[in-house]
Amino acid sequence: MLWLTRLLIARGLASIYLIAFIVARNQFIPLCGQNGLLPVPEYLKRIKFWQAPSIFHFYYSDRFASIFIWVGICLSLLNLSGFADKGGLYLYTLTWFLLWAIYLSFVNVGQTFYAFGWESLLLETGFLAIFLGPSSMEPSVIVIWLMRWVLFRVMFGAGLIKLRGDRCWRDLTCLVYHYETQPMPNPLSYYLHRLPVWFHKAEVLATHAIELVLPFFYFAPYPIADVAGVITILFQVTLIASGNLSWLNYLTIVLCFSCLGGSTLTWFPMATPLPILLLLCLVAALSIRPIVNMISSRQLMNASFDPLHLVNTYGAFGSVEKQRFEVIIEGTEALQIDQATIWHAYEFRAKPGDINRRPPFVAPYHLRLDWLMWFAAMSNPYFHPWFLRLIEKLLSADKQVLKLLAKDPFCGTPPMFVRARLYRYQFALENLAGKNWWKRTIVSEYLPPVRRD
Repeated sequence: MLWLTRLLIARGLASIYLIAFIVARNQFIPLCGQNGLLPVPEYLKRIKFWQAPSIFHFYYSDRFASIFIWVGICLSLLNLSGFADKGGLYLYTLTWFLLWAIYLSFVNVGQTFYAFGWESLLLETGFLAIFLGPSSMEPSVIVIWLMRWVLFRVMFGAGLIKLRGDRCWRDLTCLVYHYETQPMPNPLSYYLHRLPVWFHKAEVLATHAIELVLPFFYFAPYPIADVAGVITILFQVTLIASGNLSWLNYLTIVLCFSCLGGSTLTWFPMATPLPILLLLCLVAALSIRPIVNMISSRQLMNASFDPLHLVNTYGAFGSVEKQRFEVIIEGTEALQIDQATIWHAYEFRAKPGDINRRPPFVAPYHLRLDWLMWFAAMSNPYFHPWFLRLIEKLLSADKQVLKLLAKDPFCGTPPMFVRARLYRYQFALENLAGKNWWKRTIVSEYLPPVRRD
C-alpha cells in the first residue's frame, strides 16, 4: 500500500504548490514587486544571501519574477499530472527540487506577506518530497517516517501553544469567541458562533485530545497509526469547514497520508540509499532546536531555525481575540473635508467590510493583503509600513494594487483624500434573507485623512 501513500502525498503536495504559485501570480508583484507595498529590491539591500537564500539576490525585476512564477506553475502541473514520474528518478528529483528552490526564493524575499507558518510547512514538506522517489520505484520508508515527524510537530506544537497561551484554552471558552474573531471567517463561521457554550467547551476538549494525545499514535504500528491519521484528517475537515486558513489544513491532510497504508512500514530498512541516510541525519540535527522550542515555556508559535526552512516549529492560535476589530479604508473626491463630506469605502476580497456581504469561502487560496489587514487592526498603523504604502497607492489609484481589492469605489480614478477608521465587528443576531451578516460600531479614527500631495 505504500505506492498509494506515495501517490496521495505527491499529488496532494503538487496541487498545493500549484495554488501557492497561482497566488504568487496574482499577488506577488503588487505586494512585493519593484513598485509594490514592500519592494523586493529595497529589502535585498538590507539582507545577505546567507540570511535569506533566493535567486533574486543575483537579479530582480518583475518580469524575471513572473518567469519563475510560471515555471513553478508548469512544474506543479507536471507533478500533479504524473508526467514527471514517467521521466524516471532524475526528472522526478529535478522537478521537485526546482519547485522547492523557486518557492523558497519567493518566501525568503516576501517579508511580512510571506511570514505565515504554512509557507514554512510547504517548504519543509516539499523538501522531503524530493527524496520520495517516482512511482517506478519503491517509496523510501524513511521519508514516510520523516513526514510523520512533520505531522507530529504540526499537531503537537499547536496543542502545546494553546495550553501555554491564552487562558481561554484552559477554561475551555476560546471557541466561544474564535469563530467570530478569526482572521477570515466563512459563512459557516456565523452559524458555528451561535452554538451553545457547552458545545464550544466540548469542542475545546476534543481539540486538546486530538492535538496533545493523538500525535503520539502516528508512530504506532498498523492499524493504530492509520486510525490516528484518519481522525486527524476528519479534524482538519472540520477546521476547513469553520474558517479560511489558507492551505494549512489541506497540507496537514497531505501529511496525514503518511500514516495510511502502514501495514508494510518497517522501522528502519537495512538497504537504505546514502542520500536518504544523509537526509535522516540532517533532519535529526536540525530537529534539536524545534524540540527544545516545543518543551520550552517560551515556545514560539511558528518559526524557522534555518534559512532554508528545512525543519521548523509550528502552532496555531496560541491566543484568541475576544473582540473583532476591522480597519475600513475610505476615500472621497471632495476638495475639502467637513462634516458633510461623503466617504466611500474600499472593499477587500474576503475580510469583513460591507455588513450585508456574506463571508466567503476562499481557502486554500490565500489572500495575503486581507490577512495583513486583520493584523493591522490590532496595532497602530505606523507599525505597518506596508499599510502606509497601501494608502499611498490608493491615493494614486495604482492599478496593480487595486486588482487586490474587490471594489474600487472610484473606478480607477484617484480620490482626493483617503482615511481609515477602526470599527468593532460582531456577527448580527439575525441574518434575514442573506443580509445583515455583521453589525459594527465605530471605535476610533485609525488614520486621519491624507491628501495626494
